[in-house]
This record gives sequence, structure tokens and C-alpha cells, in this order.
Amino acid sequence: MSAPYPFTAVVGQDDLRLALLLNAVSPQVGGVLVQGEKGTAKSTTVRALATLMPEVEVVPGCRFSCDPAAPDPSCPDGPHVLGSGVQRATALVELPVGASEDRLVGALDIERALAEGVKSFEPGLLASANRGILYVDEVNLLPDHLVDVLLDAAAMGASYVEREGVSIRHAARFLLVGSMNAEEGQLRPQLLDRFGLSVEVAASRETDQRVEVVRRRLAYDDDPAGFAAQWAGEEAGVRQRVVAARELLPKVRLGDGALRQIAATCAAFEVDGMRADIVMARTATALAAWAGRTDVLAEDVRQAALLALPHRRRRNPFDAPGLDEDKLDQTLEESAESSEPSGDDDPDPDGPGGGGQPSPDAGPQDGDGGAAASESGESEAAGAGAGEQAPVRAAEPFRTKALNVPGIGEGAAGRRSRARTEHGRTTGARRPQGALTKLHLAATVQAAAPHQRVRGRSGAGLVLRRDDLRQAVREGRESNLVLFVVDASGSMAARQRMSAVKGAVLSLLLDAYQRRDKVGLVTFRGAAAEVALPPTSSVDAAAARLESLPTGGRTPLAAGLLRAHEVLRVERLRDPARRALLVVVTDGRATGGPEPVALAGRAARLFAAEGVASVVVDCESGPVRLGLAGRLAGELGGTAVTLDELRADSIAGLVRDVRGMPRRAA
Repeated sequence: MSAPYPFTAVVGQDDLRLALLLNAVSPQVGGVLVQGEKGTAKSTTVRALATLMPEVEVVPGCRFSCDPAAPDPSCPDGPHVLGSGVQRATALVELPVGASEDRLVGALDIERALAEGVKSFEPGLLASANRGILYVDEVNLLPDHLVDVLLDAAAMGASYVEREGVSIRHAARFLLVGSMNAEEGQLRPQLLDRFGLSVEVAASRETDQRVEVVRRRLAYDDDPAGFAAQWAGEEAGVRQRVVAARELLPKVRLGDGALRQIAATCAAFEVDGMRADIVMARTATALAAWAGRTDVLAEDVRQAALLALPHRRRRNPFDAPGLDEDKLDQTLEESAESSEPSGDDDPDPDGPGGGGQPSPDAGPQDGDGGAAASESGESEAAGAGAGEQAPVRAAEPFRTKALNVPGIGEGAAGRRSRARTEHGRTTGARRPQGALTKLHLAATVQAAAPHQRVRGRSGAGLVLRRDDLRQAVREGRESNLVLFVVDASGSMAARQRMSAVKGAVLSLLLDAYQRRDKVGLVTFRGAAAEVALPPTSSVDAAAARLESLPTGGRTPLAAGLLRAHEVLRVERLRDPARRALLVVVTDGRATGGPEPVALAGRAARLFAAEGVASVVVDCESGPVRLGLAGRLAGELGGTAVTLDELRADSIAGLVRDVRGMPRRAA
């Protein structure tokens, strides 16, 4: 096994390295979420952290890394006798995105438990990560049920495995580090808040720094051991500094002035709950210990805010990340002035950030993203031809009715349509295909009961065979691919009308985010249609495309439907289990080319023939209505709803299932 890339050899990424080191000094900070584009040394830096962590003392032979000074009384390998332990390096455990629940929490031998009363348990990754580091790459792509397990373990410091009344518990205290690319989808707010700190990383745009990155990486690839030896001195120095900061940490004093600044900052940025205040306090204390000080200064509070607050301000996927540093400085200054100085509290006389190095913001300023989108929209509008209108802002989103794909699927777990899943209500039993994961106890006993006399049962336990075991069949919810086909033609170009249409699509995107769907966006106007956003888990990317969408020109409805049909064909090859929901947003008009209405009807019937669930959001307005959107819905074999009927609080109807035509043979 080659030597890991040295932590101190990582070029740049100062915020990331600082956040990781603060957790090494004070694990109670609560871990780090690393967000950024691919190829920015996220995984390399995290893996290198383990070499800087102090060694831990464990009970010899314990698979759960119990502390010999205070062993876990519920340890499955216990009970342990108090005594000396053995030293080993801090464990770095990686959780693959495709891992099963048994791989994460461990597997219990149900057959032995029922037949012999023996708790035979094979530990999972949570056991291996106890008192170490649990690293989840692409954490935003982790299935929901694994996210729930992580949430429970992180909150309670323990993992529970329960199967049909047989329960195993073991300690699971770990430093949680996750990395993700936001373009591939956002993280659930519950898990987002569990990370103490968050850091945005990006590749340097400076030529000299990029050259140094390549030079060091090539040197490491040619001779990992030799490269690591060159940096051994720097690694040892940082390791010693971590140990010294840990020893100093209990002596660091967090005065009332610093506490007031922390509380005022969290209140000013309207973060939910009190976890942000606690994390900021621990982070500021760790910063002081890392700097070799016993007093927390205003610069520590400021840096702690930049690391602990940006990801907690994001309440929905369309909120801009980052902090307004001017507002942060003003808040710190005002809270420092309002606090009454005392003999044992010495706020930094130089004000917020006095003497400290400026910290880069965790994301773009709130106004920058909107300006960029506006510039992009204006440039598109300028080059798209005469009669085109500049993009308009979307109306405020609202809660929409549930639009569900009919039938029962077998796709990825989510919250939209009915599906056979590993988690949900039990609806039946079957013979296990592969490893048994969810035992159906009644069906198992029923299968084994007739054979007990033949098998010579004499004791209290059942005499079980592998063929007796039955897997529980469960029904839950799946996520779908929601493909939006949006009419951006001149007939939709009235500014107030298009604002309402964009607001409706934005509302449906928010609903898709909450239901864990993938989304795609096809738009049509002028003479053609385009895929504005290929199917992705990033609904905020779809919202950004929608916001900058200009309007104008003819209405090539058939082109939009045919382009959507091609997108679904490709996605069906990539992920056959994920069912699609087609959402066409239009007034139903079709213009341009010979027989545009008939051509649109033929394109719509392609979806009906394949049984694709569809809904048409009817954007027609005014006292005289042609009902073209309703006719289009009939051709699609789907359902038509008006903008008003789409609202969850509308009295026009209850939860509406999208009609799907049965698949016909070609």
C-alpha cells in the first residue's frame, strides 16, 4: 500500500485545511462538509487528515475500538475489564455511495438468533469508524435510508441494529466528513445541519499555483514513499501543533463579550435552532487554541462564522449560499459596542477581524448570482432574434398538489410514487433472493412449522432451514425523473403571464427537490427546441436556467415534445428502473411549419404509446379559451391542470394522480 499524500503538501485550500485541523483539535466541532467542483483535492486532503490525528488507545481484540479507560458497557464484544490497551492510528473509514444498510450498520444472523438464541453480529462501517473519521464522498448522492442511519448515529453517538425483536447496540462516535459537488444535487437540510463546518473549494486561477499543484502530484505519483519522506518534517510539525492545541483547549476562555457576538451573529443571519451558536462557540475556542492563545478574540468569532454559518442559511435549494461579510462585520461591531466590558472580559479593541487574516467567503455574494443570471439572460435575448423579450423574474413559489406516477415501481427510494422498496409498510412475503435483509417472521414460522417433527425438534427453539426463511415485501415511495417541457414562445411572452408560469415551474421544482427526484428541462421557441438542462439531481441548476429563460418567437410544440421523447429514451437506457413524469407547461398552441397541430398530436401519441405518465399545465388565460392544452393532454394520455388547480390549497380538487396509458405493443 502506497504512502498517503501528505496533508502539508496540498497547495492552497487554506479554508479546507483549517476546518479539518480545527476538528482534529476539537472533535466536538462536529465535522466538515466540503463542497466544490471536481478535481479540487477534496478527497486527497480529507484522507491525509488521518495521518495527523493522534493515536487512540483501544481494548485489545475489540472490533468496536472501545476505550480501555471507559469501555462501552453495551459493547457486543464485551464486557471488557478495565486495564491497559494498545495504541493504533486513528481509523479513516470511507462509506461508498452504493453501500447497503447492512454494510453500514452491520449484519445480524437472524437464522441463528431464532434457532439458537445467539446474537451473531458482523460489525459494519459505523463500528469501524468509532473514535475515528467517517468519510462520505458524494454525500449528497447517498440514499435516504442511509442518511437517516447517519443522522441517528451522529445524534446519539451509538448505532442500533434491530431485526424482529433482536437488538444490538454499540458506540458510534466519529468525526463526520463529507464531500460533494452541488451541481449533482443538494443535501437534505437535516444532514446539512449535522456538519459543524462547511467549506467551498475551487481550483486556483493563478498560473503559478496550478503549476505547483501539477509538479507535486507528478512527483508523488512517481515515488509516493520518497515524496512523503520529503514532507515528513512538516507533517511532524503540524501533528505536534495539533497535540499542543488539544492540551491547551481546556484552558481557553470564552468570555461573555465573545458569546454575545456569537449570539448576535446567529440571530442577525436568522439561522434555525441553536446548533449554530454552539458550533460557533466551539470553533472559536478551537481557533484560539490553534493560535496558541487562551482567550477568544473577535477575529476568532468572525472566522468561526464564515465556517459555521453559510450552509445553515440555505433553507431551500434556491437560496444563494455564502455570507454577506459587510453585514457580518457590522453585526460584530455593534454587538461588541453593546456589550459591557468587565475586568475578566477583554473584547478585541481593534474590532472584528482586527489583525487577523481576511477569510474568503464560503460562496458568492447574494447579489452576484442574480447579476450574472441577468447578464446571461440579456446576452441570450440580444442574440436570439427579433421579437424576443428579456427574461422576467419568477413569481413567488407555492406549495403544489402531489403529482404521482400510477402503478408500483422499483426505482430509487424517494417520496413521490408508490414502489417496492427495502423500507416501508410490509405487504407480503417471498423467498429471499440473495442475502436476507428484512425477515418476515410470521411467514418464516409458518413455513418451518409443518417440518418440526420430521426434523426431530426436541427443544424450545425452532429447527430452521435456509428454505424456511421469508423476505418481507415492503411498499414505500420512489423518486422519479420529472422532465419539464416549457413553452417559451411569443404566445407566452406577456410579462405578467410568464412570471406566473415561471413561478409555477419553480414551485414544481421545489416539490421535486423535497421528493428526491431527478429533474430535466426542455424549452421550445422560435424554430426549435433545446435541452436547457439534462436530467440531474440539482434542482437549483434547473431553477437558474429557468430564471434566465427569454421568450419570443413561434411555438414549435412538436419539436419540444420530440426532444423530450429523445431525452427520456436515453435516460431509460441509463436507469431503466426510474420512471418518468412528463410535465408540459404550455397554452397548447402550435405554430410554424406545415400542419403544426397535427404534428404535435403525433408527437404526443408517442408518449401515450409508451405509457409515460404526463401532466399538462394549462397556461391559457383570458375570457375566451380554446382548450388546446386539454386536447394535448388527451393525446398524451395524461391529465391537464390549470395554474390555479396546481396549488395545494386550491378547492378545485384533491391529490391528483397523473393518468398513464397502458403500454401498447409496437
